[in-house]
Amino acid sequence: MDRILITGAAGFIGSHLCDRFANEGFYVIGMDNLITGDMRNIDHLLPRDNFEFHHHDVTKFVHISGELDYILHFASPASPIDYLKIPIQTLKVSSLGIHNLLGLAKDKKARLLIASTSEVYGDPLVHPQSEDYYGNVNTISPRGVYDEAKRFQESMTMAYHRFHGMETRIARIFNTYGPRMRLNDGRVIPAFIGQALRGEDLTVFGDGSQTRSFCYIEDQVEGLYRLLFSDYTDPVNIGNPEEISIRDFAGEVIKLTGTDQKIIYKPLPQDDPMQRQPDIAKAREILGWEPKVNRSEGMRKTYEYFKNLPPEELNKKEHKDFSSHIKR
Repeated sequence: MDRILITGAAGFIGSHLCDRFANEGFYVIGMDNLITGDMRNIDHLLPRDNFEFHHHDVTKFVHISGELDYILHFASPASPIDYLKIPIQTLKVSSLGIHNLLGLAKDKKARLLIASTSEVYGDPLVHPQSEDYYGNVNTISPRGVYDEAKRFQESMTMAYHRFHGMETRIARIFNTYGPRMRLNDGRVIPAFIGQALRGEDLTVFGDGSQTRSFCYIEDQVEGLYRLLFSDYTDPVNIGNPEEISIRDFAGEVIKLTGTDQKIIYKPLPQDDPMQRQPDIAKAREILGWEPKVNRSEGMRKTYEYFKNLPPEELNKKEHKDFSSHIKR
């Protein structure tokens, strides 16, 4: 039985990856410090014989007993609310964290896949974004703690690949959605659905002409699975190229939820990207992958998940109290 370590295991994408690999017959070691993760996402895996959980922060030394075949590094705050509240932890998990995991992978001779992000492209000057675009990122903006951390993580991974000959893979993940997202984490889909369910007007920043491309979680996991077992070592975009403006998307959410809220407009945050659309030519050619779930189907499933959350979750404004973490 191959053994795989998945960091960020109690998070949104990480928990779905734990499901996939456990169901494929791997022995899954989940790791999370639970700053933004939630044990409810993986409680159903705890009774299984091929799953174990380690409550640990990967910015500290990581030890795993026995053999290890694969590592998926998905530990990181990934929403604006999180990485603006805990900027230093966001920087550390993609610098100290990746250094620790690369050292572990080297020692275990394990293949390592990192979760990078479309945010490495910043506010792009080319459209759609292909992997050979180097990006337009403001290193000292509030968003820079996430964008630059991920860019450094890619550089560190490629340095270990070239210098030590290690097996590494880099996934540039575009906006992904589905069940287990946190309702009030500041990302577009849970923000809109949460407002609709509470009877609030939907908040659009700027004039709403900025675009996003949303990939359903099942498609995302399939793309990551194929990338891990491919022979390709340069970055690969994993996302859905179907693009929509935020203003039009807000209208879709109102229609989906059957509510009659208005759309209200607020100032655009600093360095918020105006366009997001992946060029997935590499994923199609190298992985034989492209998304299968259309947005209407994926949003229906996501809405059903959020609609069935307990009322106290719906009305919770923030996920956790970060006060004990901010100054570390």
